Amino acid sequence: MSAPIISLESLTNTTSSGQLLTTAKSGGCASSSCGLPSRPADMNSAIWEKIKDHPCFSEEAHHYFARMHVAVAPACNIQCNYCNRKYDCANESRPGVVSEKLTADQALRKVIAVANEVPQLSVLGIAGPGDACYDWNKTRATFESVAREIPDIKLCISTNGLALPEHVDELAEINVSHVTITINMVDPAVGEKIYPWIFYGHRRYTGMDAAKILHEQQMLGLEMLTERGILTKINSVMIPGVNDQHLIEVNKWVTERGAFLHNVMPLISDPAHGTWFGLTGQRGPNAFELKELQDRLEGGAKLMRHCRQCRADAVGLLGTDRGQEFTLDQIPLEVAYNGGKRHAYREVVARIRDDHVAAKNQAITTLGSLSARGTLQVAVATKGGGRINEHFGHAKEFQIYEASQTGIKFVGHRKVEPYCHGGWGEHANLVGIIAALEGIDIVLCARIGDCPKNKLMETGIRATEAFGYDYIDTAISALYATEYGDDLSQATA
Repeated sequence: MSAPIISLESLTNTTSSGQLLTTAKSGGCASSSCGLPSRPADMNSAIWEKIKDHPCFSEEAHHYFARMHVAVAPACNIQCNYCNRKYDCANESRPGVVSEKLTADQALRKVIAVANEVPQLSVLGIAGPGDACYDWNKTRATFESVAREIPDIKLCISTNGLALPEHVDELAEINVSHVTITINMVDPAVGEKIYPWIFYGHRRYTGMDAAKILHEQQMLGLEMLTERGILTKINSVMIPGVNDQHLIEVNKWVTERGAFLHNVMPLISDPAHGTWFGLTGQRGPNAFELKELQDRLEGGAKLMRHCRQCRADAVGLLGTDRGQEFTLDQIPLEVAYNGGKRHAYREVVARIRDDHVAAKNQAITTLGSLSARGTLQVAVATKGGGRINEHFGHAKEFQIYEASQTGIKFVGHRKVEPYCHGGWGEHANLVGIIAALEGIDIVLCARIGDCPKNKLMETGIRATEAFGYDYIDTAISALYATEYGDDLSQATA
């Protein structure tokens, strides 16, 4: 078991930029990784510059960088059967949910406060709780004020696309570099099952008319963004029996129109949320159904599999929402931006991620040298940095990887209730964790107690802390080599 060259957790807990720089310089970089580009070999440098620190547009970047959403756009011009913006719970992670709505001035205060305390912050997004393009004046005012104070932050919006075409030129003008459009259909007959009504051109439309207008506006907006070089991500909600098979056609349409990324998300339909789908018993897909559809979409637009379906006021790394630390009542009325931590953190990450790339390349070489055929499903407890650095009992989610001779593929995540509370294990939570890990061969974590380890073993799931703090790719390649009979020394040489 190897220690990390630089501990990402220690960096984010450091109190001064000087300490961050000292940590970076003392860490250096491994001789095998110095000078290696962290950019994927199949991606041009211009695209890499746009996504390398955007946690939603790059699976690699989400290990290191954080986003924040500011809830400045409450008005919406469509109704979705899976959405209820009135519901709020501080412990709920769901699009459209916020604890407090902000003015542009309040949003600026909050962004500065977060940037001063969360060095990973790289992206400011507006994702509602309504629609960022429909509530445009508030969206634009927020972006302009933040860009003046923190000019290096990436600006990003999420929209349903209905009002998008009329604002594309302004988006380009104010340097919004990334746009997410939620597109659930390209056939209005499917769309009318998802959208009860839209408000467009000062009037309300329903049924097929509503779905047809929405579809036309979404396609036009996507084409306009592509023409202007703005990267687009398409979000699609997978609704079994409604649009699950139709999303294959959606993928074709958006790929042809230049979408960079396609994110297929599972429907959240808990009746307690008060959505129409939830109250009428429409189920969401299970993890296996979601993965099967995602696998069928391979070959079109690049797939996003690391989405956490964030709140409209989320703060922090994906999967870790720190929004409740930055409510308005906790932020001073006067706050000045100090970019020291953020700039020092980026220097550190530049060193870490090159070393991480070297580890990934070594893992790929190892797997490619094996004669075995087969797959290994691995669940990883991690806090970020691409390492196995979370205690089993503290994990709120497990990242899922599939290993084969062709490589290691991230396939998604599974949320769980933490097993440990106040130093004691919760049996009911362990039952839920075991259910969530169905189909997994091995669990990797930094630490695990004998009780949960034995309970997992009883269900056929192995767990080990032997690779604690190693890179995920390094550990999985070693496990794969061992699983299929090759000498472990070959995998870790």
